[in-house]
Amino acid sequence: MALQRFDFINAKTFEEAAALVRKGEGTTTVISGGTDLLHGLKDHIYKEAPETVVNLRSIPGAAGIEKTARGVNIGALTTVHELETDESVSDGYRALAEAAYQVASPQIRNNSTIGGNICQQPRCWYYRNAEARFDCLRKGGSFCNAQTGRNEIHSIFGSIRVKETPCQEGCPAGNAIPEYFASLNAGDEKKAAQILIRTNPLAAVTGRVCPHTCTASCNRNQVDESVSIRSVERSVGDYMLDHAAELIGTDFPDKGKSVAVVGSGPAGLSAAYFLRLEGYAVTVYEQMPKAGGMLRYGIPYYRLPESVLDRQIGVFADMGIDFRLETEVGKDISLNQLRQQYDSVFLGTGAWSPVSIGLDGEEYTVPAMEMLRDIALGKKGKPGENVVVIGGGNVAVDAAMSAKRLGASKVTMVCLESREEMPAFDDDINDALEEGVNIQTMWGPAKVVTESGKPTGIDLIRCTSVRDEEGKFSPQFDANQTEHIDADCIILAVGQKCDLSYIDDDLNIADRVIKVDEETQQTAVEGLYAGGDAVSGPASVVQAMAAGRRAADAINESLGGEAKKHPLNEGSRTLSSICGECLTSSQAGTMKKIPEAQRDIEKEDSLGFDIEQIRAEVSRCMNCGCVAASPSDLAPALIALGAEIDTTERTIDAEDFFAVGIQSSTVLRPGELVKGVFLPAPAPGRVSRYFKYRQRKSIDFPLFSAAASMVLNDGVVSDARIVLGAAAPVPIRATEAEKYLEGKKLDAETAAEAARIALADAIPLGRNAYKVRAAREYVRRAVIGCLPENK
Repeated sequence: MALQRFDFINAKTFEEAAALVRKGEGTTTVISGGTDLLHGLKDHIYKEAPETVVNLRSIPGAAGIEKTARGVNIGALTTVHELETDESVSDGYRALAEAAYQVASPQIRNNSTIGGNICQQPRCWYYRNAEARFDCLRKGGSFCNAQTGRNEIHSIFGSIRVKETPCQEGCPAGNAIPEYFASLNAGDEKKAAQILIRTNPLAAVTGRVCPHTCTASCNRNQVDESVSIRSVERSVGDYMLDHAAELIGTDFPDKGKSVAVVGSGPAGLSAAYFLRLEGYAVTVYEQMPKAGGMLRYGIPYYRLPESVLDRQIGVFADMGIDFRLETEVGKDISLNQLRQQYDSVFLGTGAWSPVSIGLDGEEYTVPAMEMLRDIALGKKGKPGENVVVIGGGNVAVDAAMSAKRLGASKVTMVCLESREEMPAFDDDINDALEEGVNIQTMWGPAKVVTESGKPTGIDLIRCTSVRDEEGKFSPQFDANQTEHIDADCIILAVGQKCDLSYIDDDLNIADRVIKVDEETQQTAVEGLYAGGDAVSGPASVVQAMAAGRRAADAINESLGGEAKKHPLNEGSRTLSSICGECLTSSQAGTMKKIPEAQRDIEKEDSLGFDIEQIRAEVSRCMNCGCVAASPSDLAPALIALGAEIDTTERTIDAEDFFAVGIQSSTVLRPGELVKGVFLPAPAPGRVSRYFKYRQRKSIDFPLFSAAASMVLNDGVVSDARIVLGAAAPVPIRATEAEKYLEGKKLDAETAAEAARIALADAIPLGRNAYKVRAAREYVRRAVIGCLPENK
């Protein structure tokens, strides 16, 4: 293939080169030896090739090896060949000289540099594939092809996340799903709860009613089916309720300021929780007899039990959140009064009012939300014998199943959409069908038929399409196709709207919904915030919760608190477990339900996962990160020798230098360049060795490498360092093996045991178990090689 074209600039200083890279904003890169970059450009492996390449070889004094009393300074442009032949390196830092000698071929060693070698990009064939055929994680994609494909040369110690995982991106709350799954996989339920509660204090609720959009994004779908995230979340949420005081604490700071929250639905509860954590006095105003808002009065108890919600509200009350019940803002107290009494006000009043569709005879229908609210208030009489529910969403399904469980002989759902287009969740639709609810799709209501002021049926008309070519709601009907259904109760479940009559017109913040800034949830009025359905219109519980947290963060910052940043698993150096077994085909666990004959309007249907199901489900998580093995030969040796990397901005310990990012293998910031490497003077008695496992003696990068460094005093080990290369996406230290060696006499038996310990936690992928056996042997060689007789 032809080399991709670029402009070429000779830099005079590192600072000039760094400035050019920053100015190029992603379109400019640097070249030192060129053995990595030029091959990539020739094979067209990058989705976007650099427009400008800055030459570092032109910088005077950038190469060379200088020995001082403190140690050895090595310029970033020093060639690998110079490292293998320089006496000051081979005498005091043998592992580095051995590593340099084993880099590729003499031709490459003559051109490649120490700076380039430690900054080289992954050698994964999916990353390096010509014409950038694979949109892998390290190029900004969402899937690591090597996890389920060819992974013979890849990590045997798990993956490292490059960015937010697809499931996290699909979660409005930004829950760190793989992170808390990993804790569960390790048997640490408390840590899993601590992670989840950072973003979701209502996990016991969302684990039961969340639409789990995260599962649609789950990469596990590319293997078999998604992980059942909601089921696992429910289990952790129940644990959070059982251990709330321990997880949340009871001693909060006192900011000396107060916030009013109007509405106790998911948005209001979320805002109240995060504000209370920050030390604000929080008062929640709720017009109903109990707190919970739509959670309590809009979701049937068989889906979200009253006992669970009561416990959840109790946790918040125990935090010191004050709930003012049966207090209607706009009637019992005005919004203006709240603004005067509190430092900030959050509006989370939801969308409760029924939407009118102009149906002939609509006055004889019952709004679905009114029916569900009445049930929650204790009015549980049979709605009728023959019930028709108009609508195809989740509220319609809830109303239909509730009517059936309250004793209706026949319940029919009628909706405009086809079965595939119905907005209700598939699981809920299947439950309704299982319980005998009849669903007639692609029909619209034409007229409510009445007799003596009571409904006796409904006339329907065939719906031929729901949306127009642009996807806008624009139902079309065929007047020649009609049908009549007998009914003595007709429930209308076609949506809700917001009642914003409590907001003064002169505030100019409301139309059909409250207008806010999308980032902060702040209205045009200072100190007044809003979120949830009152802003978005009817949406999911987790979307409302996320809005409440955004508002809490913004309120906190506006009142003088520290700006909050919710990190979402950047984890550029943190290894996450993944093993070959978890990538074999397996089906998601199925939550057990009570027998249909035992189901009623109050008892929870789903029993939740047992502990074995939880373990099985979290083990299916692919921990979606990169599994490309770190390719640098020099890196393990530098870490073992305690080297420091000198850059244009700072000095970095070699152990902290390597990381995983998009088109990056280091922690270097944009425009930050390596200027040199410093090796501290070795302590008396320190020895080091490097061994490399590869397919061919020359050319190949390591399939595995091991560097060992230690101080030997009469054969007794102290200050040992063992570093594994090409074993994980970054070089890693075998710290447990190092501890084992401390104070022991070094011999063949000790070296073998250290090697066994070093690889004890290896978790090979489907095709690279051989690397574990080879790695164990090469660690043994590196350790025993430190004995004087093995030099």
